[in-house]
Amino acid sequence: MGKTEHDQSEVAAIIGVHKSTTSGELQRNRGKHGYGYKQAHTKAIEQRKGKVNPRIDGGTWVFIETLIRKDWSSEHIHSWMKENMGVTVSHEWIYQYILQDKQTGGDLYTHLRCRKKRSRVGDWEADTIIGKGHKQALVSLTECKFRLSLIYKVEGKTKEEVTDAVTTLLNPMKDHVLTLTSDNGKEFAGHETIAHPYSSYERGTNENTNGLIRQYFPKSSDCRTITDDEIIGAMKRLNNRPRKCPGFKTPNQVFFHE
Repeated sequence: MGKTEHDQSEVAAIIGVHKSTTSGELQRNRGKHGYGYKQAHTKAIEQRKGKVNPRIDGGTWVFIETLIRKDWSSEHIHSWMKENMGVTVSHEWIYQYILQDKQTGGDLYTHLRCRKKRSRVGDWEADTIIGKGHKQALVSLTECKFRLSLIYKVEGKTKEEVTDAVTTLLNPMKDHVLTLTSDNGKEFAGHETIAHPYSSYERGTNENTNGLIRQYFPKSSDCRTITDDEIIGAMKRLNNRPRKCPGFKTPNQVFFHE
């Protein structure tokens, strides 16, 4: 491959950084034979590992990176390593590692499931919120890209009741239903009849939404006393609340183009 000559300003413009960044990089990693790109890459990786969390050794981060490249989510990596290796690395540390990798030109972020799934409308996550004394439950659905939240009360957690609830919630927008992700509970055994199923470890958005729903229906709530009007009121508040992911617009705004 032929050698192409560019000055520092041209290089900065090509890779999308300020020319002072290019100048500093060249000064830090210049040797007898010019800029050492291999040396610079190795140094960047070591610096990144050190910044994420000094208590995690470099070998552990190399192993984590291997799992990320196999498309494991940060939650899955955290749970699996804790269970099988006795090593605790939080989701936040793993995300920080991925972000710092991106800042130094890495591609780990391309393996994030949320990045792949949220590029389109129609990927939903499902869960159940159990009431006080395990009496009745709420079925919650969240659309992953725009965070539209749907809630439905069921008398029990049977497969038939949960499937009916999910069908009732999604029927009005069936043209915007591509996949449905749920946990491995028996109550979701029928969800493959509604949309293409995904396994439980791919969830995440809905679990965050459930935390918001708990603002209106705490764990101490008796689901038997929750009225339809209260559920509708909670959905209105959730879907008319600006969210960070859709650019601080509301789910109703971006999903229904309101």
